[in-house]
Amino acid sequence: MNPAKRHEIFSRLRAANPAPTTELNYSTPFELLVAVVLSAQATDVGVNKATARLFPVANTPQAILDLGEEGLKQHIRTIGLYQTKAKNVIGLCRQLLDLHGGEVPRDREALEALPGVGRKTANVVMNTAFGAATIAVDTHIFRVSNRTGLAPGKNVRQVEDRLLKFTPEEFRRDAHHWLILHGRYVCKALKPECMRCGIADLCEYKHKRLPPPTP
Repeated sequence: MNPAKRHEIFSRLRAANPAPTTELNYSTPFELLVAVVLSAQATDVGVNKATARLFPVANTPQAILDLGEEGLKQHIRTIGLYQTKAKNVIGLCRQLLDLHGGEVPRDREALEALPGVGRKTANVVMNTAFGAATIAVDTHIFRVSNRTGLAPGKNVRQVEDRLLKFTPEEFRRDAHHWLILHGRYVCKALKPECMRCGIADLCEYKHKRLPPPTP
């Protein structure tokens, strides 16, 4: 895919959604961090239901530590892998208090040192909470990048690196949100909705679901 086509793809995504953001509900960087840790192998809708119960009760590292691991589990037990996630959240709360004054760090190394926080989670927090031009590649972004030809790659890191390289700078900060939303609602895994896709004419996918040409 050439640079002009990539620029046009992002121009159209921006025109359709000028101010994209995460669908996770949060009001502070710490709430976002917890929500993203909870979101692994879970839906944003499911996480939002759990945090709607949790955050009014405890939305700071100390408050969650005061709940304790068992208390935390009671608020997030509807989420998959909640026992492991509860352990990680308790661990990251303790580390935030011990090493960062209770604040969420802005740099990748410190974020990835927190329990339950990998590269993707760090990218989301850096981008959404702090405005860094990072791109967290999840299953939706991986699919869209490969299908469209925007930034094809064999693995998540390869796609991330290529997106950062090929995405024009003016679009880099919001690219994560545009691509994840496009994959979630339009370029779906099993039945992509190509007929209502605003970038279908630019997409290089060989199996587009388009109506037959009129005679």
